[in-house]
Parts: sequence; structure tokens; C-alpha cells
Amino acid sequence: MSAEPAAPPALIVRLAAPRGFCAGVDRAIQVVEATLERFGAPVFVRHEIVHNRHVVSRLRDLGAVFVETLEECPDDRPVVFSAHGSPRSVTEAAQARGMTYLDATCPLVSKVHVEATRHHAAGRQVLLIGHAGHPEVVGTMGQLPEGTVVLIETLEQARDFIPRAPDALAYVTQTTLSVDDTAEIVEMLRSRFPAIGTPHRDDICYATTNRQDAVKSLAGACDVLLVIGSANSSNSVRLVEVGLRAGAPKAFLIDDAGDLDLAWLEGAATVAVTAGASAPEDLVQGVISRISDAFAVTVEEVGAARETVSFKLPRALLA
Repeated sequence: MSAEPAAPPALIVRLAAPRGFCAGVDRAIQVVEATLERFGAPVFVRHEIVHNRHVVSRLRDLGAVFVETLEECPDDRPVVFSAHGSPRSVTEAAQARGMTYLDATCPLVSKVHVEATRHHAAGRQVLLIGHAGHPEVVGTMGQLPEGTVVLIETLEQARDFIPRAPDALAYVTQTTLSVDDTAEIVEMLRSRFPAIGTPHRDDICYATTNRQDAVKSLAGACDVLLVIGSANSSNSVRLVEVGLRAGAPKAFLIDDAGDLDLAWLEGAATVAVTAGASAPEDLVQGVISRISDAFAVTVEEVGAARETVSFKLPRALLA
């Protein structure tokens, strides 16, 4: 008589809440979809609309053409500017060419643009806390004349920075940074320059903060943390870093279920799962399904923060 197959090992999957799409990402995707519906394909999109390869692939299948420069776009087709924001020169070039353009910049990124412009107009030297080369940073620095904004990436740079005038300074930040890392940099700047101008409200967006808080609440009580998001997604990469710092023994960034190595979960009793702000929920469910192929899974949703923020589409798409 053959032996009964061994029962799969038990595994608790704790789902972070909130996770996945934020209001800015949701709006940006809707902008591309609505532009395609109104104008037909192709619609050109300057830079990836959001940093998730699955989202980009789906929109490409619908007729979106992703490019890196405005020069790659014809004059007679609409162009959408990504959620990360664009330098002022890009908008000016589109206007000069008479192009139809739709701006999908997240309103919370636009808020940072307004703050930087206001501080510059008041004669303050503007510091931007962020990561060099990230499109949001490029867009924010591009709101002001070249060489005007000083980028601060590290605590050491904040400590060593020599201002033009110590009493005429202000800072803004990228919206997708580590809350804790940024707080250290801000504390350094404020201790060195007590008169430094600050944002009216924190520039790190509510969604970034909420997702990092959710990971912190799970990290110390899990054996493995899985963060679903693309490698070029700043907020997703930060979730891995935050999880490790908060006590997760292991943390992995995966695009989807296909990236998951089940060997990572061997011997684990509890796995925490979250998703970056540009990762759709179907990817989360795909990962849970793959885990369920090898384990007897119990899913628990953990977290109390409810997000009710929504942003309107550009006026041109509402007419």
C-alpha cells in the first residue's frame, strides 16, 4: 500500500495594508487610457508612465508608445507626461511645437514643484533631498534655472554642504524616499541652518509613508518579506530597505510570481507581502497563488490605514 503524500507545510501570509496603487499612479494610468480612448492609438508617453513593467506592457498593448525624449514624438499625435513630473523645458517645447499634451504628473509632485519655485522666487537657495537621476528629481530640478537647485542625497552631503547664504535656504524632497533616512537629513539641515525654509506639509507622499509604516509593523514578526514592484520603482526599493531595517530577516523585491524562488520560503512560518505604489493588485494575488502551490497558506490582512485620496483627471480629458 503506497504511502499518503506528505501534507504541504503550513505558512501564514500576512498582507500589508495599504499596499499597491496610490492615487497618483491610478490617475496617471487613467490619463493614458482616457487619452487613447479620446484620440485613438498611438499615444506617446514621455518616460514610463509609472515604474512598473506590467503596467507599461499593458498600456503598450493598448497603443501607448513609450519614449524618453519629446524629440521622438511626432507633432500630430498626443503625448502624455509621466507621473514623475517633467522639467519645465519639456512643457515649453511641446507648446512651441503646438503639440497636444496631457500632464499626468502626480499632484503631490506638482506641489513640490510649486514649493521649489516659490522659494526660488523669494531669493532662497533651494536644496532638493532625493536620488540623482530619478525622473522625479530631474523634473523638480528642471523647474528652476540650471544650476539653481542643489541635490542632497546623503547625510554626509547635508553635513558638508556650504550654502551661498545660510539665512536664505529652503529644502524640498522627492516624494518616494525613506521616511527615516529623510528625517535624519532634515534634522541635520535644520540643526545647521535653523532659519531654513521648510515645506508646509511633508513632501514625502501619504502613500509612501503609509506603505513604509505597514511594512514596519510586519517586518519584525515575519521570516521573509516579499515586496512586489519593479527594480526602477523608488518607493518599492525603499520598502525592502525599510523592512530589513525594521527587523525582517530576509527581504526580496520581485516583479511578479515568476520572480519568486520558493526556496526562499523553506523553513518559514510567516511571510509578509506588500506591493509598491505602482504595482497592481493582481500581481499580489498571483504571488499568493504561487505560494499556495507549495504551502498550506493562511492569509491574514494586517493594517489599519485606509486611503481615500483621489485625484481628478486633467481638465482636457473631462470636457
